[in-house]
Amino acid sequence: MFFPESGVRVSNITGEQKKQIRQEESKPLVDEFFLWCHQERQKPELTKTNPLSKVLAYAENHKGPLEVFLDDPDVQMDTNHLERLLRCIPMGRKNWLFCWTETDAEHVAIIQSLLVSCRLQDVDPCKYLVDVLQRVSLHPARQIDELIPRNWKERFGKNPLKAPLDK
Repeated sequence: MFFPESGVRVSNITGEQKKQIRQEESKPLVDEFFLWCHQERQKPELTKTNPLSKVLAYAENHKGPLEVFLDDPDVQMDTNHLERLLRCIPMGRKNWLFCWTETDAEHVAIIQSLLVSCRLQDVDPCKYLVDVLQRVSLHPARQIDELIPRNWKERFGKNPLKAPLDK
């Protein structure tokens, strides 16, 4: 399944072309995989407590979400790029030992998530935080979704508020 997808990634194909390639090359492999999962689960020697049985059941139970990438060219086949960006979170666990309360640790996790979201959207985290921290007190609460990094980039990214020290 990764071989056809690597060709798509290298050639920077997008939209309907990507969907067509996935339908022609990846879909038969995905169908074959789920058929194999079903056949393996039917074998009498595979008990319900067997770890392989649990993995196969998980795959079959999540077939729909696992196949989304076949029909939506904007969805990547795997989440490796996200997992790499989130790696800094487990690496920070030793630092979080010094959070005084669970609430403090939760706040650190929220900030980490925002920073990773900024990087995913090609937003400078420093500019984002400087702008949002100034803007949030004046921004209508029902429009708070405008301040998430993806929406902020479109709406405010070209002209962010500056820190008083920058003036």
